[in-house]
Amino acid sequence: MKFKPANNIQDLQYFGEFGGVNPSISDSSTYTFLSAKTMFDTFEGNADGCYLYSRHSSPSNLYLGEALAAMEGTETATVTASGMGAITPVLLQLCASGEHIISSRTIYGGTYAFLKNFAPRLGIDTSFVDITKLKTVEAAITPKTKVLYCESISNPLLEVADIEGLAELAKKHNLQLVVDNTFSPLSISPVKLGADVVIHSLTKFINGSSDTVGGVVCGTQEFIDQLRNVNDGAAMLLGSTMDSLRSASVLKNLRTLHIRMQQHSQNATYLAEKFEKDGLTTVYPGLASHPSHELFKSMMNEKYGFGGMLTVDVGTLDKANALMELMQERNLGYLAVSLGFYKTLFSAPGSSTSSEIPEDEQEAMGLSDGLIRFSIGLDADIERTYEMMKACMIELNILEAEMV
Repeated sequence: MKFKPANNIQDLQYFGEFGGVNPSISDSSTYTFLSAKTMFDTFEGNADGCYLYSRHSSPSNLYLGEALAAMEGTETATVTASGMGAITPVLLQLCASGEHIISSRTIYGGTYAFLKNFAPRLGIDTSFVDITKLKTVEAAITPKTKVLYCESISNPLLEVADIEGLAELAKKHNLQLVVDNTFSPLSISPVKLGADVVIHSLTKFINGSSDTVGGVVCGTQEFIDQLRNVNDGAAMLLGSTMDSLRSASVLKNLRTLHIRMQQHSQNATYLAEKFEKDGLTTVYPGLASHPSHELFKSMMNEKYGFGGMLTVDVGTLDKANALMELMQERNLGYLAVSLGFYKTLFSAPGSSTSSEIPEDEQEAMGLSDGLIRFSIGLDADIERTYEMMKACMIELNILEAEMV
């Protein structure tokens, strides 16, 4: 049977302490025990249903983690205070000093900065490769390699990872395949394609309201237990714990994710097709011109489309900035980083979310100054949005009136 992630979320049913349709929020940092032995057993990880301290776990965090694990089809999950608070513990749990990571060359700037600038201080080295070329990936594997790391849809160039192909390489060489699925929740289910660990920044599409930051690690019970271990668990000891109130808020927003992703994808597809027809250099996995269009189609779950992210190259940074400022002035969205909001967000990633990547490396990977990354919103009248965006482009001579 086909995997249907939204059904798994729908099938979860939690009751609050007093029979409420929302689970009660555990507004406590510490929890009491009726016996000293139960406290000891909980420290040792041998007391199911007991809570010790909210940095370790809390009912609210476990509710959200269970829902996200159901969405991704994993045994369990642990939530964190930010996306980076999920990424860094995973990599530090899987790698020790002297070991090696292979990462996609196009990844979120914060992840790149961690791997390039911080992890070497701990003796962990990273090779950045074109993740779309499996032979290149395999050639970079060394006896010290422990992890293959990629994003399902890369930030910001929207390269698509061949997760099944990467999973085969990982198994062949006894590596862990870690996939950041932030750009494609519901659309792609990496574990069903062979990934070992799936990460999300909950800040983005899953929460959807740009009012909090959060992250999640989805994986096996064994691995999540390792992350939470009080003696040597990276998630436990680094302290990137999500607050219970935020967990409850994200859980409520998760329930509408399937509706929102359909609208994000529908709107992005419409704009991408229009922009490309107008002659703009447009990258969107839903376009037949995208080099990995067929690969994405082979991996995607039904209904949720190709996601809400697209890029348009307008030639220069000056033109990009002028266009974004004008679109914001016309109420078409916000000149802001992040993604997944109900309004469209746009930024020039070379000078914002990917600014941690040196200019020469940006150029080598095809990240040009004029590239604008769009997170397309939930606009009810996307045709009107397109006409207004097109008018902005004509006004700034990015498009000529007679061309469109």
